[in-house]
Amino acid sequence: QVQLVESGGGLVQAGGSLRLSCAASGRTFSSYAMGWFRQAPGKEREFVAAISWSGGSTSYADSVKGRFTISRDNRKNTVYLEMNSLKPEDTAVYYCAVDRLPYRFNTTPTPYGYWGQGTQVTVSS
Repeated sequence: QVQLVESGGGLVQAGGSLRLSCAASGRTFSSYAMGWFRQAPGKEREFVAAISWSGGSTSYADSVKGRFTISRDNRKNTVYLEMNSLKPEDTAVYYCAVDRLPYRFNTTPTPYGYWGQGTQVTVSS
């Protein structure tokens, strides 16, 4: 059974940093793109960042570009999201996800077939 477990969320002051991790188990995802999405209260889930199966390509939402960095370690079946210069508007539940098909790269939620349970990130002003 596939399972994605996020960790690293928490409460941080504006300008601070957090590093999210997402460990996948149940199968190997080295051929699949992985992504991070977030959902704030009353808002739709939105794309944050994605990384291709090889790690050679990345994509970021304009709102986090230059502040967040996505990376992956295929030996550990894990994807990371380094978040710097955090702002109150970054407050949300952050979800990691894995594409349902291999060798493609998407930045919308629909193609992603596996999701974690989410980790709360709260940025205080």
